[in-house]
Amino acid sequence: MRVIFLGTGTSRGIPTVGCDCKVCSSPNPKNKRLRSSILIESEVNIVIDTSVDFRTQMLQHNVKHVDAVLYTHAHVDHILGLDDIYPFNLWSRKTTRLYASPATLKELKITFRHLFKGEFQSGVPCVELIPIEGNVRIADLEFEPVEVLHGDLPVLGFRVGRFAYVTDVSFIPEKSLGQLEGLDYLVLDGLRYESHPKHFSLSEAAEMAQKLGAKQTFLIHMNHDVDHDEGNAFLPESVRLAYDGQILEMD
Repeated sequence: MRVIFLGTGTSRGIPTVGCDCKVCSSPNPKNKRLRSSILIESEVNIVIDTSVDFRTQMLQHNVKHVDAVLYTHAHVDHILGLDDIYPFNLWSRKTTRLYASPATLKELKITFRHLFKGEFQSGVPCVELIPIEGNVRIADLEFEPVEVLHGDLPVLGFRVGRFAYVTDVSFIPEKSLGQLEGLDYLVLDGLRYESHPKHFSLSEAAEMAQKLGAKQTFLIHMNHDVDHDEGNAFLPESVRLAYDGQILEMD
């Protein structure tokens, strides 16, 4: 299994429009962050969240097919790339399966209501909505949903084997903590140095990572307060900032 970080930035991306701060103007490519999303490659290609930058991400990594999408929640930076699923339908002549909580599927139907009119339309994605109500088996991979809170909004993280992806989180319930034990790799939200009501700060994310005991934790969803090298110097060795294009290889 291979995991590619398609984007590691917060909802506005880095550089942020109109900003000339140290990070936004940095020449370090690891400070260039598209909106957060990953691609999991195995027997199939699975994307977690079709970010606002989905088209750019697919082109950057020369992705030729996407077999399924798992959604964490329905905030716009995580779903608005859905319309760019269409070329994959065109080349594969297959429907793309979208997995999400019933609440997120409801929001997708509202935001992308043109996809669900029940009539044929050319040039729009052909998708199948599948509610997540337990573990999800896709080809050789089994995804275990992990419910966390983003402020007061329930969000799904996903565990597959000894890897887990948890974005947009400010609180992890006790039951979900148990689902995140024994990991080799944990991907976790870490927005900025200061606390935030809906996201872990870098120090809160590092504390949670050490509590869970993953061998290696990678932080995502960083804003422009966080320089890549300075952030890594601030964090313990077992917790690193992820960067766009980073690849994890695992059994």
